[in-house]
Amino acid sequence: MSKKTQSDHHGIQFPIPSGKKTPSTTHTAKQILTSALRSVDSPYVSKLIAEKNWRKNYPVYFQELVEAGIQSVQNPTRIAQHGLDTAKALFSFHRDGNSDALNHAMQNIKEQPFENFILQGTGNPEVEPWYIPYHGKKLQGAELLKQVDLWEKQQVIEPSHAQALRLLQQHPEWFDLSKRTMVLFGAGSEAGPLSWLAKWRANIIAIDLPQTAIWEKITNVVKQGNATLIAPQTQTVDGGQTLGANLLTQTPEVANWLNTFSETLDLAGIAYLDGEKHVRVSIAMISIMEQVSQQKPDSSIMFMLTPTDIYAIPKSVVQSIEQKVKQRPLLEKVLTKSIHKISLTNFFKANSEQLIASDNGQQYGISDCMVIEQGPNYALAKRLQQWFAITARARGQKAVINIAPSTTTHSVTKNPILKAAFSGADLFNVETFSPETTNAIMAALWIHDLNNPESAANPERPLDHPLELIMENANHGGLWHVPYLARTALPFAAAYGWVREKL
Repeated sequence: MSKKTQSDHHGIQFPIPSGKKTPSTTHTAKQILTSALRSVDSPYVSKLIAEKNWRKNYPVYFQELVEAGIQSVQNPTRIAQHGLDTAKALFSFHRDGNSDALNHAMQNIKEQPFENFILQGTGNPEVEPWYIPYHGKKLQGAELLKQVDLWEKQQVIEPSHAQALRLLQQHPEWFDLSKRTMVLFGAGSEAGPLSWLAKWRANIIAIDLPQTAIWEKITNVVKQGNATLIAPQTQTVDGGQTLGANLLTQTPEVANWLNTFSETLDLAGIAYLDGEKHVRVSIAMISIMEQVSQQKPDSSIMFMLTPTDIYAIPKSVVQSIEQKVKQRPLLEKVLTKSIHKISLTNFFKANSEQLIASDNGQQYGISDCMVIEQGPNYALAKRLQQWFAITARARGQKAVINIAPSTTTHSVTKNPILKAAFSGADLFNVETFSPETTNAIMAALWIHDLNNPESAANPERPLDHPLELIMENANHGGLWHVPYLARTALPFAAAYGWVREKL
């Protein structure tokens, strides 16, 4: 693990294994996944416990979570609940030299030091019509629908996602958010919906780190729009005021502050941090959401997922991949087969997994688009978010959780391999999106899921399988339909992208 500053030892922490002096992210992740797999009697449990090369082999166990989840409609909730319970029991909360279980800290710390800072936007009071910024254009109306049709035809987005975007065009009234109070954990996030909510008259409760640059950005965005910003504010020692809160070190206080609001809350967990901090901030957001939801059961939750993960997919997608494999040009077949053989089967592994039967009488496939470069902490953080959404919906709560496309955010493109791979992704008919395009699509999709009673997010709508909550509305950029495992084709996309950038 990297060196920590003194302040890093406060708040939510990974546990220290018995006989060790420092926390182990690997030990913790294996414990969480072991508990999840044990709940469904997976044969992979003993293999996972004995696993010596977690950093390389972790996708095997994430795939088993999905496969076991598909087999029974009872399994996803069982896996999610056991995984979450173990995670919440393992993480500790440190303050003033004392350590407590995170669960206990959330229950026992009752105070909250925040006052409400309120800022009203002074921009155009009318709700700005929704559009999608795309390659220098503002797509609206017929032009937007034409692009949606094209994305669907090219299999960049799933049909349910296309249908949601079309429905949003038909319901401009959905974008008036003046009666909604929307909480953004990580409000300044590059991939977040702040800039759109600020134009749609939303009441925005913004939570982000107490750093001047972050709050200058947030307040400037809100000032230009017509929304109302509410932010946590604390008194400084010299009598000044500071905006913001730290989700990792003030977790109980943030939950307590949110519970002072009388309004129904829409809670969006969009905060991102690098490395192991991403797991800790995910646990923080989940702990806060859970505490708020206990007091406000009519609140909704929202997360955005990455397409570079392992998912259950509809049978129709598997059939599409099989068709693509058959229809590949002869040159592509020869080249990929040769490289696959020369590389001792490390490159261009087939992505056409056989269908898996579920006890609901249907069959589903698995899309493995996990990218090793993103690491096991990233995979665990996103899995915890999935698990919380699945359990929240099972409890009767509205749970919005959609796969967002691969996006050229700073957090992704600062990795040179991923940056080059994104640049060359079109070699495999995969589209990557700019942050402003993703923001417009995903903000609107959140609005769709909150308003459309037929959305999978609505717990009153029956699903054939709990994992359909994540299958629906997917914008994977085409990754689901690539006939090769993403990580075995990534080096070639990266090489192609690198050469193209140099030329």
